[in-house]
Parts: sequence; C-alpha cells; structure tokens
Amino acid sequence: MRVGVCHEENAAYSHASRPTVNAPSCLLPFFIMLLIIFVLELTVVTLFFVYTDKIDKYAQRDLKKGLHLYGTDGNIGLTNAWSIIQTDFRCCGVSNYTDWFEVYNTTRVPDSCCLEFSENCGLHSPGTWWKAPCYETVKMWLQENLLAVGIFGLCTALVQILGLTFAMTMYCQVVKADTYCA
Repeated sequence: MRVGVCHEENAAYSHASRPTVNAPSCLLPFFIMLLIIFVLELTVVTLFFVYTDKIDKYAQRDLKKGLHLYGTDGNIGLTNAWSIIQTDFRCCGVSNYTDWFEVYNTTRVPDSCCLEFSENCGLHSPGTWWKAPCYETVKMWLQENLLAVGIFGLCTALVQILGLTFAMTMYCQVVKADTYCA
C-alpha cells in the first residue's frame, strides 16, 4: 500500500516541479572528486614524512639559488620576503651570512641582516650582522608551532571526511527513494 501512496504523491512532483538536474548524477561525481582530493592530500603528507631529509636538502639548495634574485627587477616579492624573514627572525642567509657573499661577490649582506638597521649597514663588519641561519631558525619556529599546524590539518581532514560521508549518504538516500517510489 505504501508504494502506491508514494507513487501517487510523487507523480505530480516528478512531472511538474522536479528539478531538471538528476541529484544522483551530481552527488556521485562530487563524492568521487572529494575522495580523490582527500587521497592526494594523504599521499602528499605521507611522502613529505618519508622524504623529509631529501626535501630539506632541496629546499636549502633552492633557497640559496633564490638569493641570487634578491633585489633584482621583477622580484620585489622575493626581496621583501627575505627582508621580512631576516628582520623578524633575526637571522641572515640560508645557512649563514656568508651565503650573501656569493650573491654580491664581496663581503656584504643586505641591510635586513644588520643587528641595528641603518642605510648600508650591510657593508660593515660581520660583527654587526645576525649570525643565525634563517633556514634552521624558521624550521625551528615551524616545529615549535607544529601543534597548531597539526590541529588545522586534522580539522581540514575532518571536514573532508564529513563531506564524503554526507555526499554518499545523500546519494544512497536519493537512489533508495527513486527505487522505492518508482
């Protein structure tokens, strides 16, 4: 009896006001796309932890190459980023202040490396420059704030899992209702 009632009630709905987009055909691709993104994120995180040492080496190498773009035309963002990092973290260069010697081909550092900022202070003696390496200093700061990064990552994963769950639940309910009422 229930099938007949459902069929009669939905007969008017299915012809008059039913949306032209088929809900199951939208929910399943959404679920699959969200699942692919989630699996890719898990893969990237896993690879990051497996290859941390290699990533460390490549990052240092690329950052040293990037120093050569400091202060050049079209690289104001990179120049500002290095200046901010060196000033805020009280560090100089990737490994140490001598990284800048290769960039300038002389015993010189950017003014953002100076203990006391002044115009052309990077031309003075190494005793007036930050000694700490920026790579290690920033890496240590990130490790100290790893809890916040981890909580953010877990919250993001939870939202994605809820999205997957709700999308599949809705898909199953729509398919079940279509089968039941058809």
